[in-house]
Amino acid sequence: MLRWTLIFLVIALIAGLLGFVGIAGAAAGIAKIIFYIFLVLLVISLIAGLFGRRAP
Repeated sequence: MLRWTLIFLVIALIAGLLGFVGIAGAAAGIAKIIFYIFLVLLVISLIAGLFGRRAP
């Protein structure tokens, strides 16, 4: 998922440099949403990993 975030970020940067403002904004928005989803899933997996390992 982080790979897709980086791909959309690169697309946004290239489109911004070439002057495609609408495409750059859309790609940056998608990259931002995917990055936040990635962060939420990371936190959930870290919490699950902490509570999932209990000593017998």
